[in-house]
Amino acid sequence: MKNTKNLLLTAGLIKIWCGLAVSLYAQERVFQPVDLPEGYQKKIDLIYKEVNDWPGRLDLYFPDDTTSKHPMVINIHGGGWNHGKKESQRGFGSFFSRHFVVANVEYRLENQAKAPAAIEDVRCALIYLLNQASKYGIDESKVVVMGASAGGHLALMAGLLNNDRSFDNGCVYKDNIQILAVVDKYGVVDLEPIRDKGSVKKWLGAKVNNLEFVRSVSPITYVNNTSSAVFIVHGKKDPIVPYAQSKQLYEKLQGAGVQSEFVTIENGLHGKFSIEEKDKINKALFSFFEKLGL
Repeated sequence: MKNTKNLLLTAGLIKIWCGLAVSLYAQERVFQPVDLPEGYQKKIDLIYKEVNDWPGRLDLYFPDDTTSKHPMVINIHGGGWNHGKKESQRGFGSFFSRHFVVANVEYRLENQAKAPAAIEDVRCALIYLLNQASKYGIDESKVVVMGASAGGHLALMAGLLNNDRSFDNGCVYKDNIQILAVVDKYGVVDLEPIRDKGSVKKWLGAKVNNLEFVRSVSPITYVNNTSSAVFIVHGKKDPIVPYAQSKQLYEKLQGAGVQSEFVTIENGLHGKFSIEEKDKINKALFSFFEKLGL
């Protein structure tokens, strides 16, 4: 009996230790740096804004030739507005091969500040980059904002707002803002019908039942006949963000006469697409870009 108790105690301690080890690993996870091709340079952790003791950082990858103007893609990580790091984002090779400037942006998470803080941050990152255009060889007329999941929502907000300065919160750009395109990968577009769900409810915080506010942070609100072009990707079996959200966005874009494309992954979930599905998406995306002159 004593040996049995000792074995159970030992097994329990091992289980606790393993759990702690996994937890610590997750907290201390180190991401591999972005692989840069020859002819590119990088600036890591550029500070685009500061709020109290929080520094908003972004990583910038750009061609050595800054005397020429290059298109730019601004990438925004996902994570339900409550987790995620810019360092987790890689795989920009297709953009580098086409001489894009690539900006990888972080923003305040839900535990740091509720909505609309994340929108304000990505708008300020956009404005920072526009103000630095001549320094880094950025073509202000060829800016793409891209994100997946919560990042898709934020990309849509940053892009569809265009010259609407409602969420710029003191970040100033003197010229007109007109984003060329948004790449939305399974992002939320209408928060109102899902405002009481999980991470949406947490991000909205005390304003969850303020419908005017909820609509103001929903990308669908800003679609009109002058909207930026939008490329949408969504898995039809997504268990997290309803596929119907992207369908709703596409239909509104089409109704407004906005150049847009909707790629459906028939058996796709919330991302995690197969290599073949990713290849299909990339081919469709860069074909879409070509039509826009990128």
